[in-house]
Amino acid sequence: MDDNIEVPKYFICPISLEIMKDPVTAVTGITYDRESIEHWLYTSNNTICPLTKQPLPRDSDLTPNHTLRRLIKAWCASNAANGVQPIPSPKPPLSKFHAVNLIRDLSFPDLQMKTLQKLEALALENERYWVLMVGAGLGTGLISFIISCYEKRETRGLEEALSLLYLVRTPLGKSGGPLTENDEIIKSMMWVLVCDCLRDNVVVKSQAAYALRVIFQKANPRMLESLKPDFFKNILSHLGEFGNICRKGLNSLLYVLLDACPWGRNRVWMVESGAVFDLIEVEIRSQEKKTTELVLGILYHLCSCADGRAQLLSHTAGIAVITRPILKVSSMVDDRALSIIWLISKYCGTNEVAEEMLRVGTVAKLCMVMQANYAPHLKENAREILMTHSDVWNVSLSLYVSTLTR
Repeated sequence: MDDNIEVPKYFICPISLEIMKDPVTAVTGITYDRESIEHWLYTSNNTICPLTKQPLPRDSDLTPNHTLRRLIKAWCASNAANGVQPIPSPKPPLSKFHAVNLIRDLSFPDLQMKTLQKLEALALENERYWVLMVGAGLGTGLISFIISCYEKRETRGLEEALSLLYLVRTPLGKSGGPLTENDEIIKSMMWVLVCDCLRDNVVVKSQAAYALRVIFQKANPRMLESLKPDFFKNILSHLGEFGNICRKGLNSLLYVLLDACPWGRNRVWMVESGAVFDLIEVEIRSQEKKTTELVLGILYHLCSCADGRAQLLSHTAGIAVITRPILKVSSMVDDRALSIIWLISKYCGTNEVAEEMLRVGTVAKLCMVMQANYAPHLKENAREILMTHSDVWNVSLSLYVSTLTR
């Protein structure tokens, strides 16, 4: 375009500062190019009008400004000789009615694959479409499809459905809906995790783990109370599989275990399945803050019972694994680690255990907590542990110092 051509100011988008291709007017009365304002609202997560600074909810209507578009189109045509390019015809935006019809097509076997491909293309095209499709029931439709795959033991379309669930990130919206009261959901996701046809497809299984995590966050408590021992054995068997190659899949399964912990029967079954040993092994290999927070959170619940504490102490690295992240990761980890050490000290505080704490540096960490700027309850826990075993530690420390002196 010739630099000497003056573009009318009202043709320019206030965000992109370019000629608008698809002008739309927001509820604040300001007209923007559709692509720019949708990126502002849905990708950048803003909730105010960029020009007026008035509230602009993400779900508010953007009304096409047909009159302005015709003016821009006519101006571009009249200045074509000066190098002005014509604006392309805008693609009709996805409507909720269209989204509902697309999701309904998932229930027809002949249309399923084509529908999944269309839905994925829309989700990749525009984040606004994610919100629209979730509101139209995308999560429910996809999970119903996955359940039907499980019932028929059919994997066709399964990878696409799980990929789309993972892509939209909030597959069930704010409320789980009736599907989160259906036990078949958990069975379906566990089937994906152990499916022989997907044995080598870690990505698909990681997406199934993420979907299971979201389902557990929305699940009816009755579902979480009715979990069986085999469920925990299967989850634990996949911790090692994800641990070395897929951190997101690993963390998703850890979230599932953490959400199941509030029920005492679940904790018993986890301990009986060897969860404490498996979690210690995960933490030994872990180099990620979130993984450590999840592991320590689960171990705190499991160590509330005697068998859990016994299993922790029977692992040669049990106390060391709890001690290592103190003062290194986060206040949440410090809280959980000190609580676990307090439980061990109170209920299993033999001389052997106290000496192991001294050997792996637990005592030194407790002294550092007392000196650091930490919450009063953490300092109180540390003080109580130090006082409980002071006799053993004083003798051991004296012998250790005298040996070094000699």
